[in-house]
Amino acid sequence: MMLLQALADSTLAAPAAAQGLSVIDLLGKGGVVMIPLGLLFVATLFIVIERYLGIGSNGAIDTQFVDNVKDFIQQGNLKSAESSCRNQRNAAGRIFERAIGRIGYPIKDIETSIETSSQIEIQRMEGNLGYLGVIAGIAPMLGFVGTISGIIRIFYDISVSNDFNISTIASGMYEKMITSGSGLIIGLLAYAGYHLLNMKIDRFALRLQVAASDFLDVLQKPVSSK
Repeated sequence: MMLLQALADSTLAAPAAAQGLSVIDLLGKGGVVMIPLGLLFVATLFIVIERYLGIGSNGAIDTQFVDNVKDFIQQGNLKSAESSCRNQRNAAGRIFERAIGRIGYPIKDIETSIETSSQIEIQRMEGNLGYLGVIAGIAPMLGFVGTISGIIRIFYDISVSNDFNISTIASGMYEKMITSGSGLIIGLLAYAGYHLLNMKIDRFALRLQVAASDFLDVLQKPVSSK
């Protein structure tokens, strides 16, 4: 009966302790390694949000804009075409503005100008994406460092107390599991953000290639001067 009573008391105490442990307290048990992991988490969120908004605004290609530029070029109204490109304030506008400035040169030169400008704009869009790849590799490794630190703490506490029980190894296990889980989660977020944003850039590059092909086709048609 005494054994059953002790088990019941421990069962009732466990939920109470779990309810009193907040997320911040739980993460705090991860030890010092949680500080760089927290910084990596903030950096991941910042880069993903900043690049998502930047790519979204810079990578927009309005079909109406492309049609208007083609119409202006067919009419020989290059000033209006350049003005329309300048008003876009995005990558496509800057690319086509440079291309229009090359009208009168051989088509090959204009095509080269579009390719060069497109590469520059795409590199700008990629911006800090390389850091996400670095974080995706570093965060799980930092979590593993926390795992090793937790194991070291377990054996150190055992050597000091000369007592191998749950209370002795609990703090080390907290550090081991929390840092490992946090590192993996941050690494997954960075990895997913890196590839999703690259997919967004790839879609922009495809739309730009289609628009550039239409643009070059228009230049090879007879132009009606105004």
